[in-house]
Amino acid sequence: QDGPLTSRLQHIKEGDPIYLGKKPTGTLVTDALLPGKRLFMLSTGTGLAPFLSLVRDPDVYEQYEEIIVVHSVRRVTDLAYRELLESKLEGDPLLEDDQRERMIYVPTVTREDFRTQGRIQTLIEDGRLFEQSKGPQRFDPETDRVMLCGSMSMIKDHAADLEERGFEEGANNKPGSFVIERAFVG
Repeated sequence: QDGPLTSRLQHIKEGDPIYLGKKPTGTLVTDALLPGKRLFMLSTGTGLAPFLSLVRDPDVYEQYEEIIVVHSVRRVTDLAYRELLESKLEGDPLLEDDQRERMIYVPTVTREDFRTQGRIQTLIEDGRLFEQSKGPQRFDPETDRVMLCGSMSMIKDHAADLEERGFEEGANNKPGSFVIERAFVG
């Protein structure tokens, strides 16, 4: 709620004017990633938003064998779009059944009881993040690609962890093995 964008957006009402810049910001595009086998979308809170469009893009499924969407929140009620993602986007006219089956949704809660509890880093360290995957039960910088979107501290912590694991940050002009949402990261 106190983020630089959400703190403003949460007060918008129907009919309020919204001004958009001419140039979009951000690096959460698959063009900034090298080819790979698994795509991990790691998000906290409202950071899930950009991934909702990516998981509906048939081209993403042509590029990766598995799409793993991770959404970490404080409370179960904060798991926005949980039913849609648990259904593997059932009824989505853009995706074929075989594509939808390759999407893995990992919701996790940090402050309440839930089937998956803990921060994303905990799920990485204890292996729970990889349990549903057919691939290695750890990150592999040769074949895994990661997108990060969420709080600034989450992005910075995970970017540092990925670099320690041999991942390289990508950009549109130099694709890498992970990308971060840069709109508000200093």
